[in-house]
Amino acid sequence: MDARLAPFLSLLALMLLWSVAALLTQDPQVLPTPWGLVPRFAEEAASGELARHLSTTIFRVLWAFGLAMAFGVILGFVMGRYRGINRWLDPWLVVFLNLPALVVIVLCYLWIGLTEAAAIIAVTLNKVPNVATVIREGARALDPKLDAMAHVYRMGTVARLRHVILPQLAPFIAAAARSGVAIIWKIVLVVEFLGRSSGIGFQIHLYFQLFDVGMVLVYSLSFIAVMLLVEWVILQPWERKTNRWRTA
Repeated sequence: MDARLAPFLSLLALMLLWSVAALLTQDPQVLPTPWGLVPRFAEEAASGELARHLSTTIFRVLWAFGLAMAFGVILGFVMGRYRGINRWLDPWLVVFLNLPALVVIVLCYLWIGLTEAAAIIAVTLNKVPNVATVIREGARALDPKLDAMAHVYRMGTVARLRHVILPQLAPFIAAAARSGVAIIWKIVLVVEFLGRSSGIGFQIHLYFQLFDVGMVLVYSLSFIAVMLLVEWVILQPWERKTNRWRTA
């Protein structure tokens, strides 16, 4: 069997399991069938509401992801390369790694207000420690022989970063990015659930109050579909490419 078909067959099996469970439940208010959601999905898509809320959530995810990766990569690299800085910042990293996302979100809303900036900052703060932890391990694993070679050939800072450091860090950056997307979009939904007036999380909150399981599933599955597309089209090929030099 073609390995490329495995993900699609796996999802098909999941849909089959869902269908069986829905038929056994026999209550669309509790668990509607997959085909029962199609008319409601089409209605939301035709009205433009689905596209509006989906694009808003994607915008927040992209902003938070970019900021978290930028700050996390810099922080993790510095901590991995300089032991003194790592000794000072490691307790901070442990604290933020174990600080519940809900606490950070609530504090940002209380201190900054129910604003777009507060939402993005809350998500970013939740993800930076995870990225920094992964990149720190990558920085510690840098080959000292390659550093020595760069020194012998008198490579400049930019050349050393491009040809020596980044190729070795690339698999760690790719791993942090993959886990980052998975975590960030979930936190974004919580942020929207608690304090925004738009986005997938807001819509889930709205239909939760109405006990409308079908619409909760419509909005949830629409964003999951986008994240699966990002995973298969961008992140997995990128991770394979960054690891190719190790097996060459």
